[in-house]
Amino acid sequence: MTEPLMPQTDVPFDELIIREYLLDNPDFFNRYPELLLAMRLPHMERGAISLVERRQELLRQRVSQLEEEITSLLAMAARNEKIYLFNSELSFKLLNCADLVSLKEMLADSLKDQFHFTHVRLISVLDVDLDMKAIWEQRLRKGHYFGRVTQQEAKRLFGAEVGSVALVKLAEEIPVIFAIASQDATHFHPDMDNMLLEQLRRLLAYMLAKL
Repeated sequence: MTEPLMPQTDVPFDELIIREYLLDNPDFFNRYPELLLAMRLPHMERGAISLVERRQELLRQRVSQLEEEITSLLAMAARNEKIYLFNSELSFKLLNCADLVSLKEMLADSLKDQFHFTHVRLISVLDVDLDMKAIWEQRLRKGHYFGRVTQQEAKRLFGAEVGSVALVKLAEEIPVIFAIASQDATHFHPDMDNMLLEQLRRLLAYMLAKL
């Protein structure tokens, strides 16, 4: 008589069971501390090491990673503070401008000096200017655009070739593009934060409605 076939044991499945058990029982090695020293793990530089040594190594790596993240966050906070202070000072200067000419000069000079941009412009979009209307309708469908533009677009916006640009609609009812160019092709990119430009956009829209 043929014996019934026993189900095949799947080793990876057994490993998953062990993994789940250890995750559900983090105090397991507290109850069996001898296992920590008995079990050995391969190490590229030191040969076999114990679980305790491996845990200590992982903790050191995690501490190092956290230190790098904290350093990065502190650097970002310092940059944001610098931008906030610059934006506050620029806002007061723009509010004191008596006419559109002085406002454009103050805006361009301040941004170029602070960030070394090559061009800063406020560009009116006229119905007869088909190229500019295309930029308004296509590039600025979302209200702003950060990144590269074609040579034709760059020549129309700035009169020269540029690396990367930031383009912002002041408002749907105010057909003016706030345009900034950098010689650096990577300075403006689609994933960048628009906090500074959004604050300036709101202020400029307010100012242009009054001047």
